[in-house]
Amino acid sequence: MSEKVAVLGTGIMGAGMARSLLRAGVDVTVWNRDARRAEPLAADGALVAPDPPSAVAGADVVLTMLFDGPAVTEVMTAALPAVDPSAIWLQSSTVGLEATADLVSLADRFGVSFVDAPVLGTRQPAEQGKLTVLAAGPEPLRERLATVLSAVAARTIWVSSRPGDGHRLKLVANAWVLSITAATAQSIALAEGLGLDPNHFLDVISGGPTDSGYAQAKGRNMIAGEFAPAFAVDGAAKDAGLILTALRETGVDDRLMAAVRAQFAAAVTAGHAGDDMSAVIRVMAP
Repeated sequence: MSEKVAVLGTGIMGAGMARSLLRAGVDVTVWNRDARRAEPLAADGALVAPDPPSAVAGADVVLTMLFDGPAVTEVMTAALPAVDPSAIWLQSSTVGLEATADLVSLADRFGVSFVDAPVLGTRQPAEQGKLTVLAAGPEPLRERLATVLSAVAARTIWVSSRPGDGHRLKLVANAWVLSITAATAQSIALAEGLGLDPNHFLDVISGGPTDSGYAQAKGRNMIAGEFAPAFAVDGAAKDAGLILTALRETGVDDRLMAAVRAQFAAAVTAGHAGDDMSAVIRVMAP
């Protein structure tokens, strides 16, 4: 019998993950607050549910990929009464540490097993089933999630058995991703301000110890002015805020991330919220 998975949230990441599950032969039901973003998945074989309780009814795994903590809390408060007690809640939205603790408590209240499983990757890896999952949860649940995780991810790193540790590692990794994106934008903007072809910057670092595939990809987008969203500016600004909170709570100096967050927040204010995060260059360029 095919595994039944409910995917709540079919934005850039959720839709890609749902399609990867469908390709693996998983029985997928999807729901999104804006039904227009879920309906295209019907052509791929998904059942589109009208509301969260309908989506999760009978599911073996409930996968949440929503924007932030309040969204996940609202949706799952409505959905959890309809979740089978034997099901697993695979929480992949990036919501931060405090919200993750609250969601663990919410799952406990309804007697549902919870696995903290944020992901690394953007649109293309989500669509190709090549995300990296940073998972944390009880060991007995891991084998039961093998089919789902192998469908959506090229690699799953089980950080620990403590929910929340997946998010801790996600914030660490995202601090690097956001910083390197902002730093790439700064160097390209500086090259342009100095009257240089910014492609020379990418050529200079190419193949050397300071090179990065991420810098090359985002840098080419910045130079071309192509900002089709793989990971949107508003999500980058939100995640930067979560990282800032973690830095301050641990006593780690937060000045670098505060500057990075300010740039992404400025890009949101400038009207680039839904553009790819490489559009941060729009608030740096002369």
